[in-house]
Amino acid sequence: MTTALPLDPIEKASRAELAALQLERLKWTLAHAYEKNSPVYRRKFDEAGVHPDEVRSLADLARFPFTTKKDLRDSYPFGMFAVPQERVSRIHASSGTTGRPTVVGYTGRDIDNWANLVARSIRAAQRQGSRELRLRAFNWRTRHSYDAERARLTIPFGGGQTEKQVQLIRDFRLDIIMVTPSYMLSIADELERQGVEPADCSLRVGISARSRGPMTCGARSNSAWVSMLSISTAFRR
Repeated sequence: MTTALPLDPIEKASRAELAALQLERLKWTLAHAYEKNSPVYRRKFDEAGVHPDEVRSLADLARFPFTTKKDLRDSYPFGMFAVPQERVSRIHASSGTTGRPTVVGYTGRDIDNWANLVARSIRAAQRQGSRELRLRAFNWRTRHSYDAERARLTIPFGGGQTEKQVQLIRDFRLDIIMVTPSYMLSIADELERQGVEPADCSLRVGISARSRGPMTCGARSNSAWVSMLSISTAFRR
């Protein structure tokens, strides 16, 4: 049975309503980082000669300095946190292969917001609710699988073991996969090696929020039957 999925009120907001909400949250975020919560942002704002109180429009964001990878490394491990550590519920860190690891902390509310965002993105990729989705596979970080569970049944799977992943796709009849475009090509190659015709494969949609990959990568993925969408593209559809 095909069921159209209802949109949240914010997903039906006008452009003006969205801009007003973005401005409100931008002001709050800049003030929160500056007012005694993050010495790093206070210093960067002062050096750039800008203050959160001066924000009047979204265009004013261009006056504020970027956060760089160097900022994250120089502030290792917790110098960029803008809340007390007892409010941090989860930490993710990079591998640090090119220098110090970059550390990002999440409060409980951050995790909740992220989960809602990913679930809405998956819903947006479902071709406007035109068909019922059954299962999805992942080879992303743990946080993505937790978040996607708000949308549909989820099968987390780590990177690599491509032959095994393809076996699960075939056996479980998965129809959505969250994956980087480049790894989607590896899955396509393995399906071809196993002699699976595109028309016989259950996968129909791929969602990516990390590396977009070169255009040839996306084009090849699409030609191999799967429609690859980025999280931002899913929201625009």
